[in-house]
Amino acid sequence: MAAYARATGAALVGFALVSGAFAYAQVAAPTDVSQKRYVARTAEEVAAARAKRVYDTVQPPNPTIIRPSLDNKRTANGLALTPPMGWNSWNKFGCKALTEKVVRDTADEMSSNGMRDAGYGYLILDDCWAGPRDAQGALTADPVKFPSGMKALGDYIHSKGLKFGIYSDAGALTCAKQPGSQGHEYQDAMSFASWGVDYLKYDWCHTGSRNSEEAYALMADALRATGRDIVFSICNWGVDRPNEFDKSLPWEWGLKIGNLWRTTSDIRNDWQGRVRFGLGVLDIVDKNEPLYPYAGPGHWNDPDMLEVGIDKNEGLTWEEQRSHFSLWAMMAAPLIVGADLTIMDDATRDILLNREVIAVDQDRLGAQGRRVRDDGDLEVWSKPLADGGRAVLLFNRSGSPARIATKWSEHGYPDALKVAARDLWAHRDLGRTKGGFSADVPSHGVVMLRIQP
Repeated sequence: MAAYARATGAALVGFALVSGAFAYAQVAAPTDVSQKRYVARTAEEVAAARAKRVYDTVQPPNPTIIRPSLDNKRTANGLALTPPMGWNSWNKFGCKALTEKVVRDTADEMSSNGMRDAGYGYLILDDCWAGPRDAQGALTADPVKFPSGMKALGDYIHSKGLKFGIYSDAGALTCAKQPGSQGHEYQDAMSFASWGVDYLKYDWCHTGSRNSEEAYALMADALRATGRDIVFSICNWGVDRPNEFDKSLPWEWGLKIGNLWRTTSDIRNDWQGRVRFGLGVLDIVDKNEPLYPYAGPGHWNDPDMLEVGIDKNEGLTWEEQRSHFSLWAMMAAPLIVGADLTIMDDATRDILLNREVIAVDQDRLGAQGRRVRDDGDLEVWSKPLADGGRAVLLFNRSGSPARIATKWSEHGYPDALKVAARDLWAHRDLGRTKGGFSADVPSHGVVMLRIQP
């Protein structure tokens, strides 16, 4: 471990082996990661910094140290070559309702209702699973909500053929003010690995003036040092991250640090509009779509979790949920469900288990789709596919039904070419046509095609 820290520049200070667990003190990097220099401190200084929950980040310039993203020796971890799919506890269960029973019941459902077999492989606990740190500073599970502990829970999730995801934060505290990982990165990574964790969502609350690239690179190094494959989800809210000290954006530096990065603030169960920190589906689409050049195998733009199946009597209509799912698939987004799977109805199942739409999202080429025509409320989207075909989306944002047409030349084919089209929601072949295609599209709805020369 110490050799790894020297080789990577990771902040590993005062390393010791205590009761079979790693214990150490860490010092965060300065706000300008191009001037990063880690300095060992005395135990008293570290204790004082922890008591204040603030880490001294003022360091003199050091031109010999480069930003993690610009380090030619750094490589991607080789994971998540297609967008991750799974379930996350937050959108439905939040903080108070998250319990071990909820997680075990969800694992049972995912393994038996067709979701696991359709590709939803990760079961992810969001914030509010943790108890206090123990005497050695190690994370523990909330003993009331998770009486069996994280290792036993991870074993149960794995027994169902699923992978185990967990949550932490780059600050001293999580967003729900539970223990964060700042100053404990390597210790927490070792705990996660020992519990069998396969996926880490790493949030950005209570980080103060900390530099995001430094913070995420440090945890990425800690995860790599465990020797376990752990998908790393960067959750620092992209264009909406409120940090006056650090204006960098995760898609600019995340390629060799994480596997996916949030591009906006949190999604909410509504079609459009901001309420406090939450954005509607259309607001997120408009922020995420222009970032298509940054997506690809192992590094995905993450427009946040799915609202499909949540609160059926309010929020998104059925038509809007189908559009939401289609747009996420076109954008090669992670498909992370947030609904209560124990009460999933047929309409929700029909959306989430549409394997033809899932195949567009999971296409191995890894290209993010984008708008190729924007006529105000009427849009045409295109997504290149590995077999030379295209996914096509006719999208009606307006309040009334409308007819939308597209030319094959908008998707890279000559208009004179006969192209085969298949409707992915009707599950119906439409034959071969020259020139293009048109269809009546309902208000807030889509027609989604797969076309092939």
